Amino acid sequence: MTRILIVDDDEGLIHFLSRFFSKQGYDVAACTDASSGLDILAEEQFDLILLDYKMPGLSGLDTLKEIRRLQVRTPVIVMTAYGTTETAIKAMKLGAYDYLLKPFDRAELKRIVADALEVNRLMKEVVSFPCELIKVSPAESKGIVKIIGNHRKMQEVYKLIGQIAGKDVTVLITGESGTGKELAAGAIYHHSHRRDKPFLTVNCAAIPDTLFESELFGYERGAFTGAEHTHIGKFERCDKGTIFFDEIGDMSLSTQAKVLRVLQEGELERLGGTETIKVDVRTIAATNKNLEKAVEEGKFREDLYWRLKIISIQLPPLKERVEDIPALLDYFVGRFSEEYHKSIRYVADGAIQKLKSHTWPGNVRELKNCIKRAVLLSSGDVILDEHIKLEAESHGPLETVNREQLTSKLKDKLDDLVPYILQVSNQKAHANIIELVEELLISGALEQCGNNQVKAAKMLGISRNTLRHRIKKYNL
Repeated sequence: MTRILIVDDDEGLIHFLSRFFSKQGYDVAACTDASSGLDILAEEQFDLILLDYKMPGLSGLDTLKEIRRLQVRTPVIVMTAYGTTETAIKAMKLGAYDYLLKPFDRAELKRIVADALEVNRLMKEVVSFPCELIKVSPAESKGIVKIIGNHRKMQEVYKLIGQIAGKDVTVLITGESGTGKELAAGAIYHHSHRRDKPFLTVNCAAIPDTLFESELFGYERGAFTGAEHTHIGKFERCDKGTIFFDEIGDMSLSTQAKVLRVLQEGELERLGGTETIKVDVRTIAATNKNLEKAVEEGKFREDLYWRLKIISIQLPPLKERVEDIPALLDYFVGRFSEEYHKSIRYVADGAIQKLKSHTWPGNVRELKNCIKRAVLLSSGDVILDEHIKLEAESHGPLETVNREQLTSKLKDKLDDLVPYILQVSNQKAHANIIELVEELLISGALEQCGNNQVKAAKMLGISRNTLRHRIKKYNL
């Protein structure tokens, strides 16, 4: 269970916060002075600390100094009724994750606490993989998340991570959704010399453009309507640590320019501010998009692309390393059996074959969810064929949602292509585009099925004879 420690001399506030967090399922401990808080931290581990700024005896900032001196990595949120810029800066420089103004806005309290707990998880959940170049200490062995796979392409990934984890270089991780890009980023962080400093994740696809810059760079009080106090951005919070831009291909061009300045100069300005702030942050970025194509289309800055791609790591899709499925199966069965208190001792051959024959468009994430369901659905100690629920089985080859998504994506692509097709097709646009699409579909199906014509014909919904005719026609 997630554990929160509250240190504040206001017993009424402790009562309110204890009830507030207990209702959300958190285990809460509390004390009314800093010395007692430090004693508790010496004996117990927590996922988050809420610390009052002004207390009799040892102040909140002095307590924060002592917490960091003891090398406690737990995120600390400083609570204060004295919300000046100076207070915020002092707290951040001493290693606080964030600060909260009293009286609390409940929504803001809930948001900041959720963010801090996610940071705690990322910092403490060590990512390990089978590489002799990297060792994990016995103290770190509990709570390890593993990257699994012995395929040659995965071995290259391990080797590269081992070579660059300890170097302060920018890394770009590419690959399809669900291939484990965030795990690779976590492995680089956990085996770097910055592993005791913050590791913050920025999901570029989830933050609205209007909020993105304020989240990254922060803002001064009065910078815009609603900016009632100084806000410290993620770059400042992450000083001496590592920032991970997930889905960086979705970042707007205006924000890209400002991020580039931080990467090149190591400095920024808060929105509405004039002071230049120096930061020392290592950057890891990930995307499932083709950034080279985005650069050509003017959707991504070329200078930022090359700045990010000092080291590039390409994660292979699961369909290219199907021989790793048994190892992944063993790992996920063991992990979820322990998590859900099940005693799975065997996976039936039919279930294994079913997993091996699937194309896994969702990659390892899809497999992970599939195994989680199978462990939960199994009534005994064996996972059977019937426990393996695949998306194609559950909903049919083209359920309504997938059909709508496919139509939308095709329309987006065709809007760009149709003018070009009509221009170059010499009055044969219809025939040319039909043949081109057919050729690409057949080629893609054969590739996904490992050139197995029976499987490819079934996937395409045509006879094997028709497939053979098309293969000959298009010289595939």
